[in-house]
Amino acid sequence: MKHFILLSILLFTVAPLRAQTMNTVQNVDVNRYLGTWYELARFNHVFERGLVGVTANYSLKKNGNLRVENKGYDKTLEGKLKKATGSAKVKGPGKLKVYFFWPFGGDYWILDLDTANYQYALVGTPDRNYLWILSRTPQMDATVYQSLLDKAKDLGFDTSKLLTVDQPKVN
Repeated sequence: MKHFILLSILLFTVAPLRAQTMNTVQNVDVNRYLGTWYELARFNHVFERGLVGVTANYSLKKNGNLRVENKGYDKTLEGKLKKATGSAKVKGPGKLKVYFFWPFGGDYWILDLDTANYQYALVGTPDRNYLWILSRTPQMDATVYQSLLDKAKDLGFDTSKLLTVDQPKVN
């Protein structure tokens, strides 16, 4: 029992410290972040399991929050289209809270961003259980992709768990 208590204390003190050491992008222009993002890679999780061709579209609501619409196809790019609509609130520089099932929200931290052109983003959660590589186009330059992988590793994410998401090919 002593070991269980000690382990519990250790987990509850180290995990928050680990989360606090992760910095987000400090200067995110929400208006430039709006629009469609292609999901190129993600950690496997139940709410996107089996989906390909996944996109996220962000638009501004009248109240200043964001409307979030995620879409993806079941198993193949010709599969059944599935959608989920939610909202997001800005909680700080590079930090959003996304709600698909009110009142339960999830962290959405922008960890890296092409702040010059808003063409790619690395998004994750402070507990490191969720990670996404996003692009404005269905494919990404291999050098940029590798730099985002390196950044995720440096932040303590287990990038071996990343799944590549099939996207339509463009010429």
